[in-house]
Amino acid sequence: MTWDRRSLLLGTGALLLTGCTASTSPRTPSASTSTTPSGGSSTPSATTAAPSSPSPAALSLPATTPWTADSNELHGPVKLVVTRMVEALGTWDAAHAGLAAAQDRLSSLGIDPSLAAQASGLLSGGAAAALQVIDAQYGGLLTSSASVLVPTRQWVVDAAGTQSERGWTFDVRLSAASPSWHVTAINPSNPGAATSVDSLATQVLASSRIDLPPASRADIASGQVHNSVLEAMLTLAKTYTIGVSVIRSGHPTHVFGTTRLSDHPRGRAFDTWRINGVPVVATSTPRSLVTGYMQAAAAAGSYNVGGPYLLSGRAYFSDQTHHDHVHAGFAT
Repeated sequence: MTWDRRSLLLGTGALLLTGCTASTSPRTPSASTSTTPSGGSSTPSATTAAPSSPSPAALSLPATTPWTADSNELHGPVKLVVTRMVEALGTWDAAHAGLAAAQDRLSSLGIDPSLAAQASGLLSGGAAAALQVIDAQYGGLLTSSASVLVPTRQWVVDAAGTQSERGWTFDVRLSAASPSWHVTAINPSNPGAATSVDSLATQVLASSRIDLPPASRADIASGQVHNSVLEAMLTLAKTYTIGVSVIRSGHPTHVFGTTRLSDHPRGRAFDTWRINGVPVVATSTPRSLVTGYMQAAAAAGSYNVGGPYLLSGRAYFSDQTHHDHVHAGFAT
């Protein structure tokens, strides 16, 4: 199916203009100024006060980079609206913590504030937080609806300065309502609890050549990813460095726009957004690198390899949804 490109760009452009009334870069915690306590005596105290704990707003968090759309993206403004929303939800300081503040941030982007509750995991657990969008890929792209998958990494720091790391992959749904596309749902990943895993899973988790977002690492640690996927990853990693975007959780349950069950939620597929350090969708990425990787995925056992290029053979397919990543599905 084809898009009415002029209508889409007009629609997404309107949404983008509405959504960027606030800053397009994630807010980082700002240092607070110290104040002299009120009501104190002008006479110096006879004892020395112990150093106070750092203000939560002054606690250090890693620097993050706003997601940007490559010129080769299909309908980049749609993804930009989604990523700015996720960045706004997951980045906050002590003065802007909690659901109400998150709802205000969505309102400033022209997005339904009630959706903040659907990403409640991002909004608590510390005194300040910073979020990095790892990638934004389509989980589905149709004329009037879309799914954008957003793997994330979030750092949270508590009032004592202790930092922890976590992350989700969000399946964000949009509809092409007039006059612009609207976010209609935010579905966070739910990998399940970690369990004892075999040596294949341990090897994948330990590999420096397989970059896994937090939700995908948790998928593997939960024991719900088939050995066929793990074996293929290890085989591909002998030749390529792999940036995985999604394995099981955070992906639509059904192939988008159909009632056919996807291989992803069954732990029988993985998507690659970056090969040898370069994004699949980037204009500068050599076609031969992507096609070679697709062929290697098929040789590693995938019966269903999707990507931006249609190759010869029953194992391969290509469509708009897979313009920005390589899908590898496995029968068992």
